[in-house]
Amino acid sequence: MLIAAGALLGVIFGSFIATIVVRWPQGRSAARGRSACDGCGAPLGPARLVPVLSYAIQRGRAACCGGRIDSVHPLAELLGGAIGALAVAAASDLPQAIAGALFGWLLLTLALLDLRHFWLPDRLTAALAFAGLGAGVAGLPPDLADRLVGGVAGFLLLEAVRRGYRRLRGREGMGGGDPKLFGAIGLWLGWRMLPIVLLGAALAGLAAALLLLLAGRRLGTTSRLPFGPFLALAAWGAWLVQRWQAG
Repeated sequence: MLIAAGALLGVIFGSFIATIVVRWPQGRSAARGRSACDGCGAPLGPARLVPVLSYAIQRGRAACCGGRIDSVHPLAELLGGAIGALAVAAASDLPQAIAGALFGWLLLTLALLDLRHFWLPDRLTAALAFAGLGAGVAGLPPDLADRLVGGVAGFLLLEAVRRGYRRLRGREGMGGGDPKLFGAIGLWLGWRMLPIVLLGAALAGLAAALLLLLAGRRLGTTSRLPFGPFLALAAWGAWLVQRWQAG
């Protein structure tokens, strides 16, 4: 029952995450005003706001204007539900489950924003960082000292890589948001998990690049590939491993 509740809550949060991903880069608030069609702006009734199901019934088309519904909506809803369910399944108690779900949903929001817009908003990264500190202050493992070291070490490590690449190659090879995100991840997982997260993110990035090449996409030294989604994926996987090992 708790796992099902986590999944249901995650699907609802996923719907809100999708709204953030669509509206925030356009300068629109995701929290103000009624839910509206992304295409024509028509208000959406309750029947068209059921996560995943309404998208499937409408076959990805808005009933009001016939425009295509952004696929980020079902994607975020399904991933949000999976995060909620896995957080409950992996955690040993309710506080850890709540913290883990929050960690996953914030990571999901950042990953989708970076994937679609090459943007890791400082305000959202700061929210992730402060939530990690709050979890440490509340006594959730790892302890606060490990989290603080992880936050500082994570930021400094990727910032050094970013600056070193720019000095050697004369151009940016990594966005300024990635070191901040890695630092925020360190505040959640502690310093001991940072090498695993970085290795996992690098391997996921290489796998994604290989898939793009196999799909016929040309990749060169100046091709852009966001690193945030891979950091987020590796960090969430590391949190799950931590919890299953502890439990």
